[in-house]
Amino acid sequence: MKNLKPIHLLIGGSVIIFVLTLIVTIIIDYQVLNFPLWVMIGLPFLTGLISFGVFYFFITHFINDRLRLLYRSIRTGKFTKETQPNFKITDDVIAEAERETKLWAEEQNKEISKLQEQEAFRREFLGNLAHELKTPIFAIQGYILTLLDGGLEDEKVNRLFLERASKSTDRMVSIIEDLDQITKLEVDTLSMELRSFDVVELITEAIDALEIMSNDKSFKIKLDKEYTPLFVTGDRPKIGQVLFNLLTNAIFYGSEGGKCDVRLYRMDEILTIEVSDNGPGIEEIHLVRLFERFYRVEKSRNRNEGGSGLGLAIAKHIIESHGQTISVRSTVGIGSTFAFSLDISKNQSSVIYSSRGLPLN
Repeated sequence: MKNLKPIHLLIGGSVIIFVLTLIVTIIIDYQVLNFPLWVMIGLPFLTGLISFGVFYFFITHFINDRLRLLYRSIRTGKFTKETQPNFKITDDVIAEAERETKLWAEEQNKEISKLQEQEAFRREFLGNLAHELKTPIFAIQGYILTLLDGGLEDEKVNRLFLERASKSTDRMVSIIEDLDQITKLEVDTLSMELRSFDVVELITEAIDALEIMSNDKSFKIKLDKEYTPLFVTGDRPKIGQVLFNLLTNAIFYGSEGGKCDVRLYRMDEILTIEVSDNGPGIEEIHLVRLFERFYRVEKSRNRNEGGSGLGLAIAKHIIESHGQTISVRSTVGIGSTFAFSLDISKNQSSVIYSSRGLPLN
């Protein structure tokens, strides 16, 4: 019965009416009147045909009215004369309606789950943002109140507190600038200037720029070996920002006297860049969320250290804007390795480039 279509039921019902009418006609013919043969056959046939037509008309309208009402509930688009559903009982309309309703229910469940995830992310994001801004704001507030309470007249205090308040202000500005940048990256409004540049030179510049910071922690950053110039295609300043963020994280969260190696692997037309440290490592449960805004691993990453908490999220968006991927693998107690890929430039030696990736000839 499950596989029967409405038309099958109508035909079956009409056949039953035909048979019943034929039996009644035969009984009347035998008991009361003597009907001609064409009457005995034609009357039941006509009765069955008329009943089929009547049932077909009313059931078709019944099904269309009910299913149109159902489709109005599960479809978001407005019906027009062209899109108005018109169901035929020759089709398996019940099964089709069940299928459509099931798909609608699944879509609604997915939408609800997505909204719940977005709401949870929104709450967590706002909480993290409030935490990130609260620390420098409270610090500035404390310094200003101290100065107003008499510290302003103390030459040993006023300049020191103003300098500390300035640093807290710089931290707030950094957070806001990073938020602005990641917002532009997410809505694809940040322009990308793709050109060929020497990535080995860019890595060397990033390492040199962090020399003072790394020396303060007796931390060593280096290329794992000597590399010849290797040209890739990308936005040089933004790839430099990715490298700076990864190397800075390695210093901030690495062990005192630790090290970080940068490795390059070429496969066909893709270059993979790995930034590997021997820090405390990250538990596997945190890896899938590591590139979210403000997400930090509490045990190994102190909220009072580091930058705005947006570095990895920005790095992810920059690399994805290049059509590439960035990933992380880590083992607690051994260290972490961040890896991202770039396209190899087709011109490796025929064109001479400046340090900023601009062609000189």
